[in-house]
Amino acid sequence: MRVLVFGATGMVGQGVLHECLLDPDVESIVCVGRGSVGQQRPKLHELAHNDFLDFSPIENHLSGFDACFYCLGVSSAGLSEQDYRRITYGFTLAAARVLVRLNPKMTFIYVSGAGTDSSERGRSMWARVKGKTENELLHLGFHAAYMFRPGLIVPLHGIQSKTKAYRVFYKLLGPVLPALQGRFPKYVTTTEQIGRAMLKVAKHGWPKPVLETSDINEV
Repeated sequence: MRVLVFGATGMVGQGVLHECLLDPDVESIVCVGRGSVGQQRPKLHELAHNDFLDFSPIENHLSGFDACFYCLGVSSAGLSEQDYRRITYGFTLAAARVLVRLNPKMTFIYVSGAGTDSSERGRSMWARVKGKTENELLHLGFHAAYMFRPGLIVPLHGIQSKTKAYRVFYKLLGPVLPALQGRFPKYVTTTEQIGRAMLKVAKHGWPKPVLETSDINEV
């Protein structure tokens, strides 16, 4: 299986990349991003790109893939709706529209978030934008598309968030996070479980297109 990973330097993306590197069914991984993932492995390749609204300069490198794991995203904290929408909706759909044209048999998996508003009419700005992004991805024409909505994510294998506030949060709650996961499997998952679930869903599918935390932990 040949896979594309967007956002491989983020916390979720690092977890997905970690599991892809371990999976013998994954023969090639191409990470698309502005910065390096900082690893060198025989099946790992990096594709540097800066303009996530225009993928035409690298189109010739984006075909022949079985799955795309889209983990690129930002926190809405401190961002206007316009700026958040540009990254969350604009970047994602710009990539997806190119990929569905070049890889019509691709499975596209998007990392959304718990509480996403599929109606696109709620009060929460980030939830509306995520909802619109999900809705368009589901109707874009991929062979299969799945929306992952994790809640609280426990980072494993030395993985850290790039967001300072999140790093502080995880440092303070680190000792109790494993216990929280055991007690609240509907709300807490791990970077490892997300990565493994993405791979299993890409290979074998899932009965519904939107996976909440409990689904992710069940896969």
